[in-house]
Amino acid sequence: MDIKTESKTTDTNNKIKGIICIILAAFGFSLMTFFVRISGDLPTMQKAFFRNFVAIFVSTAVLLKEKIPLTIKKENRPDIFFRCLFGTSGLIANFYAIDRLGIADANMLNKLSPFFAIVLSVFILKEIPTRLDIIATIIAFTGALFIIRPTGTVSEVIPALVGLYGGFGAGTAYVFVRKLGKKGEKTPIIVICFSLFSCLVTLPAVIIDYHPMSVKQLLCLIMAGIAASLGQFSITNAYRFAPAKEISVFDYTQVIFAALLGMIFLNETPELLSICGYVIIIGIALIRWYYLTKVE
Repeated sequence: MDIKTESKTTDTNNKIKGIICIILAAFGFSLMTFFVRISGDLPTMQKAFFRNFVAIFVSTAVLLKEKIPLTIKKENRPDIFFRCLFGTSGLIANFYAIDRLGIADANMLNKLSPFFAIVLSVFILKEIPTRLDIIATIIAFTGALFIIRPTGTVSEVIPALVGLYGGFGAGTAYVFVRKLGKKGEKTPIIVICFSLFSCLVTLPAVIIDYHPMSVKQLLCLIMAGIAASLGQFSITNAYRFAPAKEISVFDYTQVIFAALLGMIFLNETPELLSICGYVIIIGIALIRWYYLTKVE
């Protein structure tokens, strides 16, 4: 095998790993949403705090197990900061929108994150998407529209703009994750920095407006934190393996996982338009997978 062929095979394998990781991340984040939803009426900042508090312990355990020193290369510190800043602000904005717009509209706005990731990758990473990348993302986004079916409440300007920023923040954070991965930064380091940053930002609000929780609510938020850790580690690895333009389309599988959880545990029956959306998303995912594994 010549060097060119070997390099192409490595790139394809990394893309496949990236796709697997981002689908696993979608499952983790759908579980997180599920547990946050059934945790009841608690302040947004309190939910956001617990979402990252558990991740601190998980990432610390990984650091200790793999004997990774908690040090950040000087040249990576600005990228770590922007990953934390946009990731945390995007998370808070998403939770804020969920509380004020309803699940459908807030998720619709948050699902713009892959689109933002592809666009921002052009400017931050100089990664130019192909025509197929653009078409696949648009088709997947259309499938998400079929499923989420936003209502008129999105016309509430301020919550809608905050929710839109949530998608922008998440997408921007993913681009910086990809940049850090290309520069060799370890996944547990990226995750623990984000978790610590988020907890420090939300802690003052939690102290000021803490609401006592039942055992069930506490367990739900702990599980939400564990599920978020799964999602965080998986998506960080995903964008280390492959660029956003090649894998972010698969982030829409989160909608499918969320729908399945709703059907099984919340007795939510999907409408015909939702089923159409599932078919669209799964179809484009299979086509993109074939393109990566066969055509390239």
